[in-house]
Amino acid sequence: MNNRSFKSHNHPNATLIKRLLAIVYDSLSVMAVWMLLGYIFIAFNDGEAVSGPLFNSTVFLITFLFFALFWTRSGQTLGMLAWRLRIESEQGQPLNAKQALLRFMCAILSALVFGMGYWWMLVDNNKLTWHDRWSSSRVVQLPKN
Repeated sequence: MNNRSFKSHNHPNATLIKRLLAIVYDSLSVMAVWMLLGYIFIAFNDGEAVSGPLFNSTVFLITFLFFALFWTRSGQTLGMLAWRLRIESEQGQPLNAKQALLRFMCAILSALVFGMGYWWMLVDNNKLTWHDRWSSSRVVQLPKN
């Protein structure tokens, strides 16, 4: 169990718009990481295009690690930092590795069903997405400094 708590954690849950804006920022960061990874793989493949299970698995793993490291350390990806959002456990702590993995996998599922897992927060009493609920976490709006 993670014993670290954020200094304050009584913030309101973030809105869908702010979360989507953070996703746009994070998508740009992730694409940059994918491009770098692609260049590395191409360099080891004599300059030829790369595909296949090893490359795809590596991209998937690196993408997970990108999010998991931010979520388990500061609770903020680069996009979340820009929009003053933070992800935290229901107890106000950074996510643990299990929660990060569960959140990552469930967020993919939430998006794959036409975004229903995200849109769900519009009808949820606590403004939680499917992956918030399944990973026992929430995204909060931090105040302006």
